[in-house]
Amino acid sequence: MSTQPPKLISVTILTGFLGSGKTTLLRRILQEHQDRRIAVIENEFGEVGIDDRLLQGASAGAEIIEMNNGCVCCSVRGDLVRILDELYAKRQAGALGFERVIVETTGLANPGPVVHTFARGSPLSACYRLDAIVTIVDAKHGQRQLDDFREAQEQVGFADRLLLSKTDFVSTDDESRLRRRLERMNPRAPIGRVRFGETPVAEILDIREFDPSAIPDLHESHTGDEHHARDDRVGSFVFRASRPFDPARLDAFLSAMIDLYGTDMLRYKGLLEFEGYSERVVFQGVQALFDIGLGRRWVTGEARGSVLVFIGRDLPRDLFLRGLESSLVAEPAADWTARAA
Repeated sequence: MSTQPPKLISVTILTGFLGSGKTTLLRRILQEHQDRRIAVIENEFGEVGIDDRLLQGASAGAEIIEMNNGCVCCSVRGDLVRILDELYAKRQAGALGFERVIVETTGLANPGPVVHTFARGSPLSACYRLDAIVTIVDAKHGQRQLDDFREAQEQVGFADRLLLSKTDFVSTDDESRLRRRLERMNPRAPIGRVRFGETPVAEILDIREFDPSAIPDLHESHTGDEHHARDDRVGSFVFRASRPFDPARLDAFLSAMIDLYGTDMLRYKGLLEFEGYSERVVFQGVQALFDIGLGRRWVTGEARGSVLVFIGRDLPRDLFLRGLESSLVAEPAADWTARAA
């Protein structure tokens, strides 16, 4: 009898404001990649949905399930858990053969509660693995939506990948302005394009953004001067350090910040140097849920250090930076003397 643990089913959360093109993209994926057997969970706003009818027939291998709840939160999250449990039971019984799940949220949804559904230690974590959050932004209406709707900003803040739709309806200058705004709001999410639902599937599925073993070296990215975008409640900042962290101090500080600002800490991720550790420490979180694990070992002679990226809503940047600085191992007196000289 095999003792190998069962392979977890990959889950992609597809979000974006109303009319951004989520269903168009999803239909294209189902039509052109029928070898990727996908279960799709639709969450529409209103009692009578239409998106599932648009998707039906797109792929003979797809299982389409609709939730007419308008948002995935509170009791609705319970419905999502129930549906995923039922899907898994049917898969185990051989009634369904899907290999991955895409959850398409309503355009008015905050993706946070969906992410919490797949947190480590949740009932679903033994069956499903959250792969990534993909957010589509309407290039024609995106600026106004970001100005007027908190949900649109939060969808950008949670994203692991951003896709611009309807770029053929705007000028190059307008697209560039929107890209700069998105980069300020969420510097850790690569920005691609999607036209009539067409985009490389490799940029959407199985990108393993929530897998610590697959997180790239953040030291090689985020080299710009990230900050809050003017007039946007969702913004970002980066902390870098060449000295290692004291694990106990960092844990105490981050726990306090999560208690105070957890609901506004949309996404945060880092590769850290801990005193006494020969491996890099991978740190990432969504709101009040965070995870710490060990990455690859430091290579002899390479420059060590830490970098953390925070994306949130009205976060007190200076308070975070001071607290992180105070969580580092004390600098040797000789270094202070050298710097003073």
